[in-house]
Amino acid sequence: MVQLTALMGAFGVGMCFSFLGAISVKLMPRLNIDTGRFGSLVSALMITAVVSSILVGLGIDTWGHKIFAIIGFLITGASILTVARSKSFNTVFVACLFLGVGAMCMSNVGNTLMPVVLFDGQNPAAALNLGNVAFGLGLFLTPFIVSFLFQKTSFENAVSVLAAIAVIPVLFAFLGRDFPKAPLGFNLSDAAGLLLNPVVIFTALALFCYISLESSFSNWIAPYAKQVISKDFPSLAETTVDATSQQMLSIFAIAMMVGRLLASQIAAVEQHSAVSVIILAVAAGGVVFAMTRGGAMWSALLVACGGLTFSAIFPTIVAIAYNRHADNFSTVFGIIFAVGLLGAVIVPKTIGNLARGMTVQKSLRLLLPICAVLVILTLILKVI
Repeated sequence: MVQLTALMGAFGVGMCFSFLGAISVKLMPRLNIDTGRFGSLVSALMITAVVSSILVGLGIDTWGHKIFAIIGFLITGASILTVARSKSFNTVFVACLFLGVGAMCMSNVGNTLMPVVLFDGQNPAAALNLGNVAFGLGLFLTPFIVSFLFQKTSFENAVSVLAAIAVIPVLFAFLGRDFPKAPLGFNLSDAAGLLLNPVVIFTALALFCYISLESSFSNWIAPYAKQVISKDFPSLAETTVDATSQQMLSIFAIAMMVGRLLASQIAAVEQHSAVSVIILAVAAGGVVFAMTRGGAMWSALLVACGGLTFSAIFPTIVAIAYNRHADNFSTVFGIIFAVGLLGAVIVPKTIGNLARGMTVQKSLRLLLPICAVLVILTLILKVI
């Protein structure tokens, strides 16, 4: 049950991070909002996630994993249900705030359990890559389910199905009996000392860059695809365009799952973690550049390539931190993930604002320098 809790935690985070992007083409007209205000919903989720990540990390090292797994699954289900039933922007905004809390409970529980309960705790990079396949599954199923259900039933019913899926894993957390015990003697001064550790600082900044990339893709792939498809194929029915654009996020998620499965079986990823991240970051920059230039005919292929290049970056960066700070790793993960999530607070919102004066496709240019900075930060991690 503990392994299932870890995997379903990652799955739930995938749902949370793809949720708004998956329903964006229906949610924006439902709430009568533009891309800028939609970006505010994304930022609301991420702002509370930043704060919650640190607090949950400290809490797990103090009280253990189980209670935070239960809280995370329950809050996530309730938040998604609220979005399903409300037509008020303010109410949905508050629900997104709570969704950030639920997401961080699941994220911290899942990612700090994986290196311990998978591969017998002997291969952190492989464990995190394999475990985060479940994250990709959450990314995949969320848009796939809503794309199908939006054609069969109402917005309320379609999104309520997601709420039910999100809350079911609480049973695994309740029934789990073999959760790792919280470390003895942990105190706040230990956490404060970690803030000045070079490895913590640079892995945190690397995650800032990576999460900026992934959250931007997760939230803007569907609007991006809708714009390029509508431009290149103006005769297509709107329902067809909407369904096709929503399925792009599923393509992205499948590619991420494949990439992480492959990375979990490649010993070089664990042995040469920093080099692996550098290679993937360079490739990701090439994909982003092509997306700012290409048309609808290439969109699905580019999205798939994006998923493959992004796939192993996050788990491998986290594994670098775990290998240096296995003790009190929940606190370390909480810190680096909180800093990383600032990228998701800032960058998707900025892309939304840029898209007001240009297309989403052109606003994706913002991601190019972020790929370059990720390469530089990983080079520094390699030598410290």
